[in-house]
Amino acid sequence: MSRLKRLAVGAVVVLTVAAVAVGGTVVWRMLNREPLPLADRCTATTSTGSATITADQAYYAALISGVSVKRGLVPRAASIALATAFQESGLRNLDYGHADSLGLFQQRPSQGWGTESEIMDPWYSSTQFYKALVKVKGWKDGDINDVAQAVQRSAHPEAYRKHVDRARILASALAGETPAGFSCRIGEPSDPNPDAMASFLTKTFGKKVSVETGADRLVVTADEPRTAWSVAHAAVAGVAEYGVTGVELGNWHWTHDPRSAAAWHGTGSTDAEVVVLTFPESPAR
Repeated sequence: MSRLKRLAVGAVVVLTVAAVAVGGTVVWRMLNREPLPLADRCTATTSTGSATITADQAYYAALISGVSVKRGLVPRAASIALATAFQESGLRNLDYGHADSLGLFQQRPSQGWGTESEIMDPWYSSTQFYKALVKVKGWKDGDINDVAQAVQRSAHPEAYRKHVDRARILASALAGETPAGFSCRIGEPSDPNPDAMASFLTKTFGKKVSVETGADRLVVTADEPRTAWSVAHAAVAGVAEYGVTGVELGNWHWTHDPRSAAAWHGTGSTDAEVVVLTFPESPAR
């Protein structure tokens, strides 16, 4: 073999070894690096599928659904409200919008929905939406997109349709129709605050519930099992805001896991009316 050929072969060998070494180093680093943190998220699961939303969206979805329960409306009302809020605000309580539109449903003071401060109150805006909804003829069995449009009178009359499937799944869980159907994974929940959680539940569900507050727990008695499951799922949705760590309802229980969206566990009947929420001991209390 000529000297030139020997040099060429040697160069190829060196380059091959170097490539293998670099590749091996890259693979080793990929296998041993710290995993990226999971985003906070909440998921509703029913017989028709699942829907995943952010922690902030879950807070407002639970509030909107709970207000429908408070008003004695069927879960379909929450489906319509959630589809509307997804389209209008991305299920966020916005302090801006087109013209003078504000809030979850982008309601306008100039159109008689209330003052700016009233509309920015999500309990008020949800209540006003439901008051308008029940005046729509056929709202209980009409096309959800068309019913939402009848309430909102949007310049984009078909815009709500793309949110209907997700809204139905979330409403089924959060309005209590589907037991043990909602879970959240929150990496760093807020400090435990049973008093604030109690205030949220009382304001959302009204006379449908009674709430007893303890140092590290709440005991919520509901008027019926569907309300109780709506409360239980709202408590799960409140992990990020209120630091709830556990929820019990009859033979069923849920425990927050910062690493994954923990499943509900239990056997037997889901018909129960007392919800127990647990919190870690807080130094501030």
